[in-house]
Amino acid sequence: MSKIPTARIIVLSGPSGSGKSTLLKRLFAEYPDTFGFSVSHTTRKPRAGEMDGKDYHFVTKEHMMEEVSKGKFIESATFSGNMYGTSIKAVKDVVDAGKVCMLDIDMQGVQLVKKTDLNPRYVFIQPPSLEILEQRLRGRGSEDEGSIQARLSACKAELEYAKQPGSYDFTIVNDDLNRAYEDLKVAIF
Repeated sequence: MSKIPTARIIVLSGPSGSGKSTLLKRLFAEYPDTFGFSVSHTTRKPRAGEMDGKDYHFVTKEHMMEEVSKGKFIESATFSGNMYGTSIKAVKDVVDAGKVCMLDIDMQGVQLVKKTDLNPRYVFIQPPSLEILEQRLRGRGSEDEGSIQARLSACKAELEYAKQPGSYDFTIVNDDLNRAYEDLKVAIF
């Protein structure tokens, strides 16, 4: 018998560049019928290789603001001038398909989800250090200097929040991908 996750919704959070996407891709490859990804909405432009409806739902700021005002989002936040958010429909689609819904959201989103009755499991992916995180962000080649500095500043706030008791159920330091992946499975199953 295969393992069954102990929560129907799992919130994965951590700074940009901490390795959340890499860990999620690995998890989905090993357990394709168990997990579903809640595709977030954003008002930013797609990066090279990103696909609408798969990586994000890319929408206009006006559309997203209207949907948020109508209460159609569990959480939304603005970062570097762009809105990001998780719609109720995106989560419902995954759960209705019989899968465990994975949410990849930032600290602001975590704080908003904590105000709901969803009762997910919260997992924080922590970079080994700010220096390594900066190397990862610069290595992407998709960020301008202002965006890198904004992400590093946000990272400091996220790391401080993660230190607070009760902010997350599990913290995983992603200094070794294989170990971090095994730790993620322990947190989920």
